[in-house]
Amino acid sequence: MEQKIYIYDTTLRDGTQGEEISFSVEDKVKIAYHLDDFGVDYIEGGWPGSNPKDMEFFERMKNVKMKHARLAAFGSTCKASATPETDENVNQLLKAATPVVTIFGKSWDMHVTEALGTTPERNLQIISETVKYLKDNDKEVIYDAEHFFDGYKSNSEYAIKTVEAAEAGGADFIVLCDTNGGSLPHEVEKIAAAAKAAVKTPMGIHAHNDSELAVANSLAAVGAGATQVQGTINGFGERCGNANLCSIIPNLQLKMGIEVLPAAKLKALTELSRFVSEVANLQPRKSLPYVGQSAFAHKGGVHVSAVMKSARTYEHIDPEVVGNSRRVLVSDLSGKSNVLYKAEQLGIAIAGNNGKATKIVNELKALEKEGYVFEDADASLEILIRKDTGEVEIPFELEALHIIIEKNDNAGLAHTEAVIKLRVGDRIEHTAAEGNGPVNALDNALRKALLQFYPQLAETKLSDYKVRVVDAGEGTSAKVRVLIETTDGESEWSTVGVSENIIEASWKALVDSIVYKMMKDNDKMTRRKLEAAK
Repeated sequence: MEQKIYIYDTTLRDGTQGEEISFSVEDKVKIAYHLDDFGVDYIEGGWPGSNPKDMEFFERMKNVKMKHARLAAFGSTCKASATPETDENVNQLLKAATPVVTIFGKSWDMHVTEALGTTPERNLQIISETVKYLKDNDKEVIYDAEHFFDGYKSNSEYAIKTVEAAEAGGADFIVLCDTNGGSLPHEVEKIAAAAKAAVKTPMGIHAHNDSELAVANSLAAVGAGATQVQGTINGFGERCGNANLCSIIPNLQLKMGIEVLPAAKLKALTELSRFVSEVANLQPRKSLPYVGQSAFAHKGGVHVSAVMKSARTYEHIDPEVVGNSRRVLVSDLSGKSNVLYKAEQLGIAIAGNNGKATKIVNELKALEKEGYVFEDADASLEILIRKDTGEVEIPFELEALHIIIEKNDNAGLAHTEAVIKLRVGDRIEHTAAEGNGPVNALDNALRKALLQFYPQLAETKLSDYKVRVVDAGEGTSAKVRVLIETTDGESEWSTVGVSENIIEASWKALVDSIVYKMMKDNDKMTRRKLEAAK
């Protein structure tokens, strides 16, 4: 029978030690529910002896019945000067009332004498006694052998004695930690095999990513007999992060043939990754394997041509297996295949029209040379393709635009007003609006002028606005690229504009944003009419 691999998630504890990551108690509860729904085996909720927030989290979770996962509280062995019964931190672990307690202890003799300031013999004693005390209190005990690989390299005999001490205390799992993240996969496999031979207790791995090898080291440990893998969602964690469970889980399941989750659960991996990033208030890293937005993105024309014939040519798995999707990017590296794929995706009929596809490719390359980037501006790309196929027209024309900025003294705030004159059909609309800056004033004036003609624009608002300098060496006269994200409450779209003038670049992106909204609303109306006619 195949050995089960247990997934132990420490996003809520080790993950929070990463820079820019701070979860509220409510955040931690939400993530815990998601992790449980996803199907991880253990969720490490925090260190109750270290801060009030973690204690509040465990208090909130006391009456929660998990569907699958077992909740763990994290802490350390008792102090060298205390006993488990008298150690406050150890007893806080019991107060957390979790079914599982994870404690770490020292494996490296240098840490024992210099950091703990005690003897190697006393360290072995506190390991076994702390484990036993927690076991006597009916806890499942996971022992994290901190710095095990560095300790083994320094003094292999003593490092092995520390895990033997944990086994003597009755530990349910002994987890070997590459705490400094400096070990290589062949070292991990060899040392993990030596530890596996020395103890009968099930073994786990806890790897850090300081050498960009946390995932590889985790898989190497599994190859040596580890049956528990610890890590975090998206690899969040201190310094360079922890082993990324979003890579480990599909690698175990799809590459090594070890079923960790039901296939239906694995499809939720990308959603889980992005949910945790959202709660952490961090932009999801596009380049993450398996779950990143770029993980199955194709840009080179040769690649896209091949993928259109067989996805296996440039994709190591079907992206849908992990809940991700294929993306074809259109840029100055594109060929006709990219444009044809994108047009088909958008429902635009240009297949078989090589002249039209070539014209669009050439136009895209010329625009990218000027500083445009369409990889994050799908709405502007769709408008460009539809213009070239005669499927869209700009429903208004700019007659005049004035931006007025007044500032009377150094202390006062600047006053900004945009005055705009538009032609809509055979009518002229002349209006003005204020804003908290020139772009905001421009946006307000444009919408105000168009609302009487297109009332659906009231549903839209800008959700993000970014400016990038295209030619940094040109200083303040450089071209800028403006990326705008817009939402109408149902969907979001991105548009781009480029110019030496930031207002003009913003204008181009704003116009595309409004045109895209109108275009999509017209498409909906057309579909409804066709359905009604049926």
